[in-house]
Amino acid sequence: MKNKTIENKRVIILGGSSGLGLATAKAAAAEDAHVIIVSGNQQHIDNALKELPGDCAGFAVDLAHEEKIKDFFATAGSFDHLVYTAGENLTLNNISETVIEKARSFFNLRYWGAFAAVKYGAPHINRGGSISLTSGIASVRPGAGWSVASSICGAMEGFVRAMAVELAPVRVNSVMPGVIKTNLWNNMNESDRALLYKNVGDAALVKRVGEGEDIALAFIYLMKQQFGTGQNIIVDGGAVLV
Repeated sequence: MKNKTIENKRVIILGGSSGLGLATAKAAAAEDAHVIIVSGNQQHIDNALKELPGDCAGFAVDLAHEEKIKDFFATAGSFDHLVYTAGENLTLNNISETVIEKARSFFNLRYWGAFAAVKYGAPHINRGGSISLTSGIASVRPGAGWSVASSICGAMEGFVRAMAVELAPVRVNSVMPGVIKTNLWNNMNESDRALLYKNVGDAALVKRVGEGEDIALAFIYLMKQQFGTGQNIIVDGGAVLV
């Protein structure tokens, strides 16, 4: 059981200044991990660090650009666990209304940013370490307007399996959240957002919408467990079953 802990482990969370990343940073810090959060906005980093223990650190890195990610890992040193949760606010459009050039840009942060983080971060991961990425249930239960999000999620799940084989024995997995209460939905007006949460919560088997802490627990599990790799773990309150 001694290995099944993240106490004193060095955990780097890209996208860790808000939403799922910040929730995961708090959960890891509560287990006495040494947490480093990374995101593209220094003010967001500063605000997040106020909510974390004093021994946590943060760095502003533009995760949409490969060279910035490469430079960060070149100086970050060795570490134990990499978590990637970075993503911009979601925009849902039917394919007839989708501007393809803009749709391509959604892959930059969510997919290619994760790809670059794995490429440049993996060589620095200590023995027994892990990589945990973020997908979503849009790949297996999409709705109208979810073409881009579903495509990104499906690509991420394939990438996870490929990296689990290529980078072994480093464990590579992802968490597939359902609809979670985070700033990801801040582009919606307040009434539409509240209606979304109500409808999703009423339909879910657990009869509530997810919270950031629910997903953070999944990331903590993926860091602690020692045997599962190449897995995309659904945490959605049973949404894919209804």
